Amino acid sequence: MAPSGISAASNGFPEASAAARVDWVDYAKGICIVMVVMMHSVLGVELAAGKTGFMHVVVAFAKPFRMPDFFLISGLFLPLVIDRDWRTYLDRKVVHFAYFYVLWVTIQFGFKAPAFAAETGWRDAGWLYLESFIEPFGTLWFIYLLPIFFIVTKLTRKFPPLAIWLVAAALETARVSTGWTAIDEFCARFVYFYSGYLFAPYVFALSDRARNHPALALAALTTWALVDAGLVSLGASEWKIVSLLLGFAGACAIITIGTLLARVHWLNALRFCGEHSIVIYLAFFLPMAATRTLLLRSGIIADVGMVSLIVTIVGVLGSLAIWRAALRLHADFLFERPLAFWIAPKKAGPVLQAAE
Repeated sequence: MAPSGISAASNGFPEASAAARVDWVDYAKGICIVMVVMMHSVLGVELAAGKTGFMHVVVAFAKPFRMPDFFLISGLFLPLVIDRDWRTYLDRKVVHFAYFYVLWVTIQFGFKAPAFAAETGWRDAGWLYLESFIEPFGTLWFIYLLPIFFIVTKLTRKFPPLAIWLVAAALETARVSTGWTAIDEFCARFVYFYSGYLFAPYVFALSDRARNHPALALAALTTWALVDAGLVSLGASEWKIVSLLLGFAGACAIITIGTLLARVHWLNALRFCGEHSIVIYLAFFLPMAATRTLLLRSGIIADVGMVSLIVTIVGVLGSLAIWRAALRLHADFLFERPLAFWIAPKKAGPVLQAAE
């Protein structure tokens, strides 16, 4: 993941070739993406069923750190590329995600448009589609927001980092609520992305300590889990400052869990999910929605918690199945960016850039 020639001694990054991947990062991303699918699956099932199940507790436990960890990891490797020329930087960090957002918002809208049109008419449905380029649509707000984070971080890289971090932390605690997803989520999440960028060497150092001292890491994880669960159950996890601390604590916990799993090579399926986290993020809505509708309408399974669990599993596996089918059917453009949509293409190599 890190370019060759960059050593751990110089800046805290693992020494690796550009094609290499960091094992614990993929495990951590795998945990995050499964939690994201779980959240959408569980809340969707419970809303449709009108009651909650045992999976609701798991979703509530993960809420304080689910997205903070994802954004923190997204900023980890930014120090390696932030000084690229603007054309290359915009291509890799803005156009890349914009391509997948436009493509998949159109696909998602295609499935949902008939229902929208039945309620308000096709004209209003068309306006809703256009609005999705201002107000992120459905589950896709994460990749809508990432390019904004990348641009803001590059524009402010000459400013005092501590000042930027303090402003970002203040925005998180301010509980900004304008009703616009991009603005509200930027204020709530930028501090985690910027922290991944700013404190990357310390994050890798944390992983190294967890790998070298697994018993101590497990003890720390146990303490964190008890504190997180206790604060969530008391409703204190939403308090100002507390939510910020829980976000960072949970991110550190997921990094530690990912490191320990990588150390013993357990649950490789999670690592695979992490390697293809964007693939899952883009496509899980379809198998998730289809399975939810089928199970709730058929009534085959009465327990809401079990329905939620099955919908989560199918959402993850179904998205990977869609990806594999797309590759076999030569519909690579669904998950890989064609050369025609590059503004700074490589001089040699593949003509597609994967969603990752």
